[in-house]
Amino acid sequence: MSAPIPGIVITGASGRMGQMLIRTVTASDRVRLAGAVERKGHAWIGRDVGEAMGGAALGVAVTDDPLEAFARAQAVIDFTAPDATVEFAALAAQARLCHVIGTTGMEESHLAKIQAAARHAVIVRAGNMSLGVNLLTVLAEKVARALDADYDIEVIEAHHGQKVDAPSGTALMLGEAAARGRGVALSEVADRGRDGITGARKRGDIGFAVIRGGDIVGEHDVMFAAAGERITLRHVATDRSVFARGALKAALWGQDRAPGEYDMLDVLGLAEGA
Repeated sequence: MSAPIPGIVITGASGRMGQMLIRTVTASDRVRLAGAVERKGHAWIGRDVGEAMGGAALGVAVTDDPLEAFARAQAVIDFTAPDATVEFAALAAQARLCHVIGTTGMEESHLAKIQAAARHAVIVRAGNMSLGVNLLTVLAEKVARALDADYDIEVIEAHHGQKVDAPSGTALMLGEAAARGRGVALSEVADRGRDGITGARKRGDIGFAVIRGGDIVGEHDVMFAAAGERITLRHVATDRSVFARGALKAALWGQDRAPGEYDMLDVLGLAEGA
């Protein structure tokens, strides 16, 4: 007897990533769309999500009751906002769902609540769900470990003009990887803002530069710059579907795992000891 097909709930259904996730889920023969969630008062509430997206009916009405939607599913994929994600994490833990989190801009208070939820359910959280970016984090850590502080590290990221957080979650993920390679905490060496007469760059700092404009999906460089040479690791995303496919892979991977907080390195078998 074959295993049942996991049902997936998409939160933030009307957003760019929400719609991409819905298209990715409905195109897959490995999962089914079990629910679509939006905030209270949204114009899509009560409408068939396929029709709301301008296409054919999918037989799933958009709801503002996440717990009701979660009760019919095995996983939720969540690219929303930090406060909303924390609420979804508590509800997903109550329903014992796998919660895949692509939300960025988290503060320590948000992360603490997500860690608490992970005691009861599987949470896969990553600043970026793509295979290429997660390979890039592994490479950034290895290069940082191989090179000393004569090589200045700069993380340069570019996104569309509507992105609300900076640096991006991916940039911070890359900065964390480089810091691990150096054996330091990113919070102690991050240089996230330069304006005016800043003085010389501090040896050992990891700098961040942010670009916002147009419809840039996502571009990330990790530069190691020393006297006479530069090494640059780069990833360019040209289509949000790479993030949706990664999130779907994470939702499938999380089925029947032990409760805990995981990341895409775990999903992809790239974590140390995997």
